Amino acid sequence: ACGTVIDDSKAEDAVQASVEKDLNVKVKSVDCPSDVDVKAGKTFDCEVTAVNGDKSTATLKILNDDADVAFVGYKKSQ
Repeated sequence: ACGTVIDDSKAEDAVQASVEKDLNVKVKSVDCPSDVDVKAGKTFDCEVTAVNGDKSTATLKILNDDADVAFVGYKKSQ
């Protein structure tokens, strides 16, 4: 059996919700990789583009084998 990969659209929605709620940033788009293997404890980065054009990186952590993710970091790209 091939390994499970994260649901990138679910991850993108989670990032957008977290960024808008926690950081009060209006998000235009989020791009997460679609090939991240689901492995508890692993982290991966998503590219966030704000409505004003600012780009940043959101880091997500995979919590369990069900691919639930937590928003663990956010940094503005230069």
